[in-house]
Amino acid sequence: MPLFLQMLREETAASPERREAALAGLRAFQQAKRGPQPRRGRIVARAGHARLRSYGGEGPPVVFVPSLINPPFILDLLRGNSLLRWLATQGVRPYLVDWGEPDIRSHDLDVCGHVEQLLVPLLRKVEQPPVVVGYCIGGTLAAAAAQRTEVAGLALIAAPWRFTGFGEQALDDIATLWDAAEPTCRALGLVPVEVLQSAFWKLDPARTIAKYERFGRLKPGSRAAREFIAVEDWANSGAPLTYAAGRQMFDDFFAADLPGQGKWHVGDTRIDPAALSCPVTQFVAAKDRIVPAASAAALPDSRILSAGHVGMVVGSRARAQLWEPLADWLSRVADARGCTAQTGVKP
Repeated sequence: MPLFLQMLREETAASPERREAALAGLRAFQQAKRGPQPRRGRIVARAGHARLRSYGGEGPPVVFVPSLINPPFILDLLRGNSLLRWLATQGVRPYLVDWGEPDIRSHDLDVCGHVEQLLVPLLRKVEQPPVVVGYCIGGTLAAAAAQRTEVAGLALIAAPWRFTGFGEQALDDIATLWDAAEPTCRALGLVPVEVLQSAFWKLDPARTIAKYERFGRLKPGSRAAREFIAVEDWANSGAPLTYAAGRQMFDDFFAADLPGQGKWHVGDTRIDPAALSCPVTQFVAAKDRIVPAASAAALPDSRILSAGHVGMVVGSRARAQLWEPLADWLSRVADARGCTAQTGVKP
């Protein structure tokens, strides 16, 4: 809240009317009634504190890998706005990786450890090699897992790879934030979600203020209001990162750009999604302020969407822009492999 109020003062210094509108929107958001949460997918496998959730369906398996930074359920936002539930009606069996919450035993688990100790074991518990679909930093991890175990294909959604693409100002702001937070995070052994949230707010503070101005004008209880609340509750929640994972993200990814420079290794494998022999595609949001389009990997099959980072998944045009093209690509991958409809996970 202190950071939000600081941004509010800075962004509305010349407009008291905007400040009042944003504060009214914030109050309305805080006081809005929350409906019941959708029943989440059934847990069918575990690896450490991570879980694999099944969303039903019939056909070849597709495992979705969300970001480490927020809860995984942006991919299952509401009953009427859920990529996973919709795909379960489209001839595939979607699964969702739920990273869970780290505990003291996992304090030294870095990003590579998330791949080797959590993600790869979960993928190997699926009955047949799945297609892996990664969203945001989950796509970066999914690309690494695809080179460390057998998969049927890889799809990246708004996944950062060339971190220099964030731009000099954003990288400077992120470095300043990490320099200030790192000693406390090291002492805690964790990177609290507030540190990560403030990093994203700093990428586009004007938009952060403007969206609360808009929310204050929405009809309470409307579909648009319900979806705004669901997205903001998701964006403002999440488990902390282990210190080791946070340090690797800030130092090795944002500062050193090891993935983009071709220098990121997991185990003895240099990670390069372009080197995979399985089908690979990516969906890039041209209006993304969180993961800029310039940070995407250089892949032959890249689809540019006129959308933002979150809107591409849950926005009003998400089905036409992302869901349906992704389902078509999954269908072509399945046809090429002659996939059968095996079900379940390995015991």
